[in-house]
Amino acid sequence: MALIVFLRGVNIGGYRTFRPSVLAKELSEYCVVNVGAAGTFVVRRPGSRTKFRAELLRKLPFKAEAALCDGRDLIRLETENPFGGRPPRPDTVRFVSILSRAGGLRAVLPVTFPPEGEWFVRVIASKNRFVFGVYRRHMKTIGYLGQIDKLFGVPATTRNWNTILAVVRILKHYGKTNGRRDANSR
Repeated sequence: MALIVFLRGVNIGGYRTFRPSVLAKELSEYCVVNVGAAGTFVVRRPGSRTKFRAELLRKLPFKAEAALCDGRDLIRLETENPFGGRPPRPDTVRFVSILSRAGGLRAVLPVTFPPEGEWFVRVIASKNRFVFGVYRRHMKTIGYLGQIDKLFGVPATTRNWNTILAVVRILKHYGKTNGRRDANSR
């Protein structure tokens, strides 16, 4: 099964920048597909997880944290649809935060940041290493997303739900091609 990589805190505001598409090419022996600019990758032939992780981190131009999970976990998330059938409100974005390892929940959910006044981030549920919520598009949001680390006691990296669905589409396409390389999916 494919491995999914979520790099934490890269290509944000000119800090810790790199070109994910170039990194994917450098890791071509693992059949890596880049998804967007935030450091999300589908690794279709990961081999040893430990060996791949070491190779990935060695090729980055800076020190970074990487959360890895099995592709089947994201396919399961899509099937379970943690956000229900309703579309999001126009002023909100659905997100998934991936915990670097299983954390210890320190609060009862849902949780709103900030807890008083106008909210910017709502954490609505969690399952295993995945945390689900919505945020408002605002400059203050990034700081409040950082509170998820404290809430769960471990580092987390956040992706838009649409990014998760894009990863699932790649996984399903790869499954249909039975693992054959497809030049259009690179």
